[in-house]
This record gives sequence, C-alpha cells and structure tokens, in this order.
Amino acid sequence: MSDTHAQTVAYVRDTMLDQKPAPRSQVGAIRWVRENLFSGWFNSILTLVSIYVIFNIVAGSLPWMVGGVWHAESLSECRDILNAKFGNTHYACWAVLTERWNQLLYGFYPETEYWRANLAFFLMLAAIAPILFDALPRKLLWISLAFPFLMVWLVWGGSVWGPVGAAIGFAIGALVMTALARYGDVPAMFGAVLAAVVWWLFIGPSVMGGVESLLPIGHLKEVESRELGGFMICVIIGIAGIALSLPIGVILALGRQSDLFIVKIICVGFIEFIRGVPLITLLFTASLILNYFLPPNTNFDLTIRVIIMVTMFASAYMAEVIRGGLAALPKGQYEAADALGLDYWKAQRLIIMPQALKISIPGIVNTFIGLFKDTTLVMFIGIFDMLGLSNAIRANSAWNGIYWELFIFIGLVFWASCFAMSQYSQWLERKLRTDHH
Repeated sequence: MSDTHAQTVAYVRDTMLDQKPAPRSQVGAIRWVRENLFSGWFNSILTLVSIYVIFNIVAGSLPWMVGGVWHAESLSECRDILNAKFGNTHYACWAVLTERWNQLLYGFYPETEYWRANLAFFLMLAAIAPILFDALPRKLLWISLAFPFLMVWLVWGGSVWGPVGAAIGFAIGALVMTALARYGDVPAMFGAVLAAVVWWLFIGPSVMGGVESLLPIGHLKEVESRELGGFMICVIIGIAGIALSLPIGVILALGRQSDLFIVKIICVGFIEFIRGVPLITLLFTASLILNYFLPPNTNFDLTIRVIIMVTMFASAYMAEVIRGGLAALPKGQYEAADALGLDYWKAQRLIIMPQALKISIPGIVNTFIGLFKDTTLVMFIGIFDMLGLSNAIRANSAWNGIYWELFIFIGLVFWASCFAMSQYSQWLERKLRTDHH
C-alpha cells in the first residue's frame, strides 16, 4: 500500500509552471491569414489568383487616378496639361468635378441659396439620428417632427406660415385622436383624419393668410421645383419615399391579412398592380398622363407627383416584406396576445409588429437601398438628377467626350450612401438579437 502511495505522489505537481505565450501561428494576423486565406490548397490558389488580379487592377488604375488633373476649365485644356506633364493623355481629368461640383450636388439651385440646402441636409441628419439611435436624448424627436415642415420651407422657400399651417393640421389631428381614443382606435383615426383635412382645405388657408398679413416674417426667396436637381433631388425623393413607404407598407400588409373582404381585396389589388408595373411607367404616368385627369389650370408640382409614385411603388414591396415577417411569427405569439386580453391594434403595436419588423430588417433595408438607387430614373422624365446632369455636362462643348470621371464620382456617392444604410442595418440586427447563449 505504501509503494502505491509513493508512486501516486510522484505524479502530483507541487509547483505551478509559468504561463507561456500562445504560438504565433495561433494568434493575431498570422492566424487570420492562415484560416481565411490559406486554409487549404484550393483556397490558397484562389487567394494567389485574386492577389494577382487585384494587383494588376490597382497598378493600372491608381496612376490614372492619382496623376489626373484637378484644375482646368475644359477637357481640351486638361489634355494640354497632361501632354505637357506626361507626354500623353492616359490620365484622369478630375477638373470636371472641381468645375461642375455645384451642379452635380445642387442642380440649378440658386448659388446664393446654397446655405438653405446645406442647412436642410444637416437638419435631416439631426432629425433621423434620434430615430436610428435610441441612446440619444428623446427630446431630439421634436426636431424629427419639425423637420418635414422646415425642409419644405428651406428648400422651396416662400412664407413660413404655409408649413406652420400644415403642421397645425397634424397637431389638430393628434388632439382629436387623443380625445376620441376612449371610443376605439378606428373611430379615433377617422376623426383625426377628418379634422386635419377640414383644417387644411377650409379653415387653415384663410387663418394662416390672416396671420401672414399681420406678421409678414420668415419669407424666403421662392425656388421652383424645376431648379432642383443633382444629389439634392435624389435625397429629397429618397428620404420622402423611405419615410412614407414604411408606415404605408405596414398598413397594406395588415390589410392583406385582414378578415374584412373589401379591405383585403383593395390591398391585394393595389400591391399586385403596383408590383406588376415598372417604376419608370409610374414615373411617366406622374409626369405626362396624370395631367390629362387633373382639372384645367391645376398646378400639381412634378416633384410631389414623383414622390407620390415612388412612395406607392416602394410601399407595395414593403408590404410584402413585412407580410413575410408576420408569416414567420409562430402562432403562439397571437395566442399570447389574445390571452392578455389585448384588442387587435394593441396586439399589433405591442407584440406582433415589433417582432415582425425585427425579422424583416434585411428585407426592409434592401427595399430602402433599391428605392434610393431608383431615384436616378427621374432623369427620364426631365428631372436633372446626378446622371441627368452628367449628360448635360457632357453635352457642353467644353466637356464633350468625358465619361469615366463623372460616372466614378456618381457611383461612389451612391455606394457610400447605400453602404451606410447596409452597415446600419447589420448593426441594428446585432443589437436586437435575442438568441445569444
């Protein structure tokens, strides 16, 4: 027994060894390269081929971009500078951007009023920030509520009392909805819409006209919609379509699943019709055909018509994305809402819709990105967005023959905007994940 005990004691550690660093091949950049780029013979071959292709692309394009000319007043002058500097013209002529950047960004907006467009853009960032990030103070949501009216006033100009009157209509609708809330959600919504429409059409114009005559303040130089263009019009149409299509899409998705036959038929008919028609057809409808159905001497702003058509188009796709999120929810969630005694609207607002929207985040953001890129289609109906202005710039004799520089710049602007939306959606998905173990 003592011999067995002596042998056992020999294997017991009586001192601790110092900790040693991990092998270099198992940590840091070396491990990442080995696992992601050279994890096998096939991946190693793909990595080497990719490095070769990327090297050739960069070696060919980098000198073209870096050695370009940034200051010239025409393409011929740019080529003269390149010939004098390199003996050839195989380099970029970025001077078209430095000379025409204001048109690409603002269109034909008056130069003296650029400050209004810039202020509207920064107010837009301040307005969407508290919506996108819940860590910011909730008081900033007042900027979000006021921004649509401030944007209209800043961009189009005119009297400040017009947007104020529109805002008062929404405030009246909110008050009526609160007052009628005890009679149910549907009567409250109908009453709010009716009160707001009565104010906007019958009471508001005369009241705000009297206020403007007493206090003629806040009048900005009026700018017509045909003067808007460039990246500015893309942002206006894109942001308006994104902000409006989400709530309309939610309503259409709920209507498509409704037990009310008439409501379901209307929603299904709208969704299937809009999804079956190309967006360019709707834009031509807004630009040309709609005028035949309007009363004589009716002035219906083209930008507003385009925003309406783009919103309708995006709403139909958004409705299907959200319907997919609703279909993905287990039946137990609906039964849990019924067990809690919640009515239809409270169940949707508190239990069903938050989960459906979380599931639908990738599809929602994908629809937003597609909508923002589709704003370039307005060039076909006479609105000079960035692509339309690139054609106008190239039609000028000074820049006739320039292509790559303009298209690369436009592509980078749209890529940066869409990439930012994609990265935000991925961050939001990680933030809302509840399946961590």
